[in-house]
Amino acid sequence: MADEREPLTELRRICLALPEVTERPSHSSPTWFIRDKKTFVSFVGEHHGKRLAFWCAAPPGVAAELISEDPDRFFRPPYVGHRGWLGVYVDTPADCDWDELAEIVVDAYRAVAPKRLLALLPDPPITAQRAADAT
Repeated sequence: MADEREPLTELRRICLALPEVTERPSHSSPTWFIRDKKTFVSFVGEHHGKRLAFWCAAPPGVAAELISEDPDRFFRPPYVGHRGWLGVYVDTPADCDWDELAEIVVDAYRAVAPKRLLALLPDPPITAQRAADAT
């Protein structure tokens, strides 16, 4: 069954369910920050005529691994890809397993957040449903 949820709405729910996360535009895109300083996810819309996607921080080696495993869903984003960031397409229902995408977002948070905030992450981890319930 196709998932018809709005990608920006779902991404926003997941990001804002994490400790001390704020949202504001950056480079004309909705972007999520930890403690209003460190970027960990950015929704890029149809940037430069490309597909609807988000870019996020990733643990070392993860971006390259996911891109090589599934280049139809993952890509190396411009500007930040050289720093290990991951691009994730969200423009087709097949791309949107929101529980998997929530895991990717939480991993992005873990890659950027200070240790004190990592200790505040919920257990069990954020899922798309738990993020929706929190709003």
